[in-house]
Order: sequence, then structure tokens, then C-alpha cells
Amino acid sequence: MCYLVPMNYAILCEEILRKEKEAGRKPRILLQACCAPCSSVVLERLSQVCGLTLYYYNPNTMPREEYEKRLGEFEKLQRFPFDLMEGAWDNDLFREKVRGLENEPEGGARCAVCIRLRLEETGRLAAEKGFDYFGTTLTVGPRKDPVLVNGVGEAVSRACGVPWFYADFKKKDGFRRSVALCRELGIYRQDYCGCRLGAEPEREGNETC
Repeated sequence: MCYLVPMNYAILCEEILRKEKEAGRKPRILLQACCAPCSSVVLERLSQVCGLTLYYYNPNTMPREEYEKRLGEFEKLQRFPFDLMEGAWDNDLFREKVRGLENEPEGGARCAVCIRLRLEETGRLAAEKGFDYFGTTLTVGPRKDPVLVNGVGEAVSRACGVPWFYADFKKKDGFRRSVALCRELGIYRQDYCGCRLGAEPEREGNETC
């Protein structure tokens, strides 16, 4: 009987970095950034070995005031070298994409559509700007399924022609470290992932992010 071995995306990430280091390269990576809390630990781990650009593309985040508040928190990450790009806040587009899925639970079909929307735009921009890889900070969150996120990333990569940057940033206590960095840097930690459709906010620990 044959059993499939689950993919270890953290190991795949390390393999990408090892190969780039052996080749003497510092790869340019465009990372869709869901928020400053998740970005904090990713920047700490990667910003010295990669040229990182964070792409704040989150048309799912509502209301607009919350979107703007989260965007402003990236200023508190200035200890790390990175560039920041902002995408369009097109909440109407997000609502159109998830029409009929409003009552899906966190992590369900609506989330898959939302992740694809954000990664397709990130992949498109990565191809346009000539990045070596594109990826996302989403896998820091304990509720974000790395198989789903990386699976969508793989599919988008085949379409846009830019290599996908495999990762599972929650590994090696990534989420715990992000919490510690937020406390140290005074970063606002939201209590829901972004959209308000069918989501119940976590009262402790920002588990949805």
C-alpha cells in the first residue's frame, strides 16, 4: 500500500534559500502581505538574505478604516530592510468574487477564493516587475492551511511564469515569535482575518490571522 507523504513547505523554503545562497544570489521576492503582525517574523527571518518587497494587497479587509489602520502599522517594522507597495482596495471586486459564499466558515470555500484573488494579483505584479519569486506572509497564521495556500500559489505560478516561494512560516514557532515582535514594537494585532463575512473574531491571540 502506498501512502502520500505530506509536503513540508518549511523545508522547501529552506531548500530555495540554500540553492540561492550557493549560487551567490540574493533573490528578489514579492510577498503578498496580509498584515504587519505576520510580516514581522517573515522580515526577521528573510530580510537579510533576500531582497523583500511587501505587497499590501487586501481588498477583502473591511471596513476601509480597518484597512488603513493595518497599512499604517508597517511603519513600525522599519528596523528591517524591505520595500512596501500598496495595491488597490477594491472591496467591490472581493465581494463579487465571493458572492454566494458569504456564510462559509473561516477556512472554507470563501477563503480559498480570497487567497486566489490576492495571489493572482501578486503573481501578475511579480511578472511585470521582474521578481525572482512571489509568495505570501499568510502562512504565519495558525488557521491558514499551508497546503491550500501553497497549492494556490503553485497554480498561479504556472499561469504567471514566476516561481512560487514555498513557505510555512508558522513552523519553528513563527506565530509565537510574531506575537513577541508585536509586543516589542507596539504593533496593533487585529482580532479577525480581514473580511467580516461569516467570521467570528477571536478574543485572544489573533488566531485568525
